[in-house]
Amino acid sequence: MSKTIQEIEQEIIDEFSMFDDWMDKYEYIIELGKDMESFPPEMRTDENLIKGCQSQVWFIAEQRDNKLYFKADGDAIITKGLAALLIKVFNGQSATDIATADLTFIDEIGLSQHLSPTRSNGLLSMVKQIKMYALAYSAK
Repeated sequence: MSKTIQEIEQEIIDEFSMFDDWMDKYEYIIELGKDMESFPPEMRTDENLIKGCQSQVWFIAEQRDNKLYFKADGDAIITKGLAALLIKVFNGQSATDIATADLTFIDEIGLSQHLSPTRSNGLLSMVKQIKMYALAYSAK
């Protein structure tokens, strides 16, 4: 049985609570980005580019067995790590669950307070794009 979005969010909150300061949390986010599955270079198109991100971030989604799977890449290490964090939460979830997810972990781990306004906007743009993919797939 796969985990729900809420269960994964709680795991992330628990992981982040192990770090004492934000430098360690940033290091962890960067590591997540480095460990991300490789992104097909031919998919780095304007069509897959997230609008509203200061750095360049590409996202693609595919549906298998009524679940959505995402891949992403970015040209900035923190942004790539944030994309990895979102993929960790949303990969293998149903379109309906993704579209209706609240994503409380972003506030609970303190991301909203510790990201620059431009990175915060970028994170919100990534979430918005993922939810748009989910709505598109659920409409099919």
